Amino acid sequence: MRNRHNMTIKRDEIALMIVDMQKYFLDRQSHAFVEAGPAITEKILRLQNLCLDMNIPLVHTRHLNTDQGSRRMNQWWGDLITIDSPLSEITDDLKCADAKIVTKEQYDAFLDTDLEQWLKNKGVTQLIITGVLSHLCCETTARSAFMRGFEVFFTVDGTASYSEEFHMATLLNLSHGFAVPVLTSEIIAQLDNRT
Repeated sequence: MRNRHNMTIKRDEIALMIVDMQKYFLDRQSHAFVEAGPAITEKILRLQNLCLDMNIPLVHTRHLNTDQGSRRMNQWWGDLITIDSPLSEITDDLKCADAKIVTKEQYDAFLDTDLEQWLKNKGVTQLIITGVLSHLCCETTARSAFMRGFEVFFTVDGTASYSEEFHMATLLNLSHGFAVPVLTSEIIAQLDNRT
């Protein structure tokens, strides 16, 4: 599918989105630990540092629920990530004072948040999606971004899920109509080509 789609990054119009890289998913003691989390954290950190160096807008999402705002989440999962839980914090490896933090209660980072307006105010037309979980929050946010007119680059090795099957299904589905699958090294190569 990539053959038909442009993979040209516009440095003045792109933002990096880091979805739900919270201790809830990255702490080995958490019941929701994602095995591939540590591997993607290193790649995301490289992207984050490069974007900060180049003044590219950076967004972290933080999934937090209330009883009222969770809607079907509590019934589906039987578990909520609440603000008073230490596991709700963004992992220490990626905490960044210069990032916009978007607090969301659903899979979609655009739903009931100011994300779309913030990105448009920054002149963003392209989004790089990284984070967890590939098949839930990352995929839903990528689809929502596309529907709002953003060009989406979905990182193959900068997103993760609970199984290879979930991850590969997301890549297959998104590449058919919503996002361009890319490696973090491809993004870094384009961003770092400053000539």
